[in-house]
Amino acid sequence: MSPQQGLALRHQKESGGIRERLKITLTGWLGVWLCIWSFATLADKPFPTSDITLVVPFGPGGATDVLFRDISAEAQSYLDTSINVVNIAGSGATRGSQVVKEADADGHTLLGSHQTIDLAYFAGLSAYSHHAFAPVALLTRTVNIPATYPGHAAQRASDIPALVAEQDEPLMFGVVPSSTDHLFWLHFFHQTGIDAQEVALIHYPGTGSQVAGLLAGEIDFAMLNLPSASQLFATNALTPLGVAGEARLMALPSIPTLQEQGIDLVNTTDRGVFAPLNTPPERLAILASAFEHALAQPMLARTIEHTHGSLIDYRPLNDYGDYLNNQYMLLKSLSESVAFER
Repeated sequence: MSPQQGLALRHQKESGGIRERLKITLTGWLGVWLCIWSFATLADKPFPTSDITLVVPFGPGGATDVLFRDISAEAQSYLDTSINVVNIAGSGATRGSQVVKEADADGHTLLGSHQTIDLAYFAGLSAYSHHAFAPVALLTRTVNIPATYPGHAAQRASDIPALVAEQDEPLMFGVVPSSTDHLFWLHFFHQTGIDAQEVALIHYPGTGSQVAGLLAGEIDFAMLNLPSASQLFATNALTPLGVAGEARLMALPSIPTLQEQGIDLVNTTDRGVFAPLNTPPERLAILASAFEHALAQPMLARTIEHTHGSLIDYRPLNDYGDYLNNQYMLLKSLSESVAFER
């Protein structure tokens, strides 16, 4: 090969390499531009353009289901469209969250959930935490209540440790695996000196099925709350053993807090709305505003606080994101100290 031929061949290779790099660069920029164009186009469209689906990752009848149905019924009037609450239970509440995670990021599919998103992640039930979603707004914090059936030997939460030690057969505690009630009982055991290996954790797909199991005497205890059990408490069909709040509930003034019983445990379930990641911020703001207006309605606010034993704690968008991040670190620490057994 002559020097001239070698130089020509080298020039040809270099030109080809430049063209290839230019092609890759242009393709990359085209992808970025298309994403920006698609996002801007979506943000510019009227919203909402159809009914909104709010997925509750638990069965019907539980506190999460009850609260989101009540709040959504009010919020939809501010969106001029329907919010359809759909129950998709299973797999430790991950089946429903997965559906929303994979939905189109257009604001028409939402998730109504709580700490279970991160708890399932810590327990290894899912590969994603709350960081896989766009936070819309925190709505409520519900005070939780350990409960049993009438006639049980336990009449207060403080009776449980002695009963666990006395029984020949393990006492049975209902839980939704890796959800807030699962963590509640593990934390309760930790604070009262109960060996978790000495009790039986009975798995249920949701609170409604736990209530049915408790009414049938299939289990000894379940963590409930006023949205899921207020009428059952009022009619003495079930017995509240204590209130995991800083103060007694107005709807249950005779029931002492766990702290009053010598158990250092305050526990609330913090419910909020999530959207698929990359949902346009303009749409998130519209949704957050609708829920804010709903919570400001006096009749709904009274129902939430008095009937459902919950605290209204509205925190929109980035404020909710910051709250979730702080809670994530607390839950991570707690879940490590009271590791999810069985």
